[in-house]
Amino acid sequence: MAAPSMKERQACWGARDEYWKCLDENTEDASQCKKLRSSFESSCPQQWIKYFDKRRDYLKFKEKFEAGQFQPSKTPAKS
Repeated sequence: MAAPSMKERQACWGARDEYWKCLDENTEDASQCKKLRSSFESSCPQQWIKYFDKRRDYLKFKEKFEAGQFQPSKTPAKS
């Protein structure tokens, strides 16, 4: 698989940024971002989509953790 060209990368990142912005603005109803998700998926390689999804989850977790809003689960860890 050849690496995406500069235009393809820029299109991917732009689609990702628009999708993430929609998710930030519609935290209660992510279904409003379906069209942007489709655009994101059609603009980016599948491996990048997977990476960006994990990256967003991590960044949101980090944001909550640093703000002191993270609440660990009450269930004891099993070993």
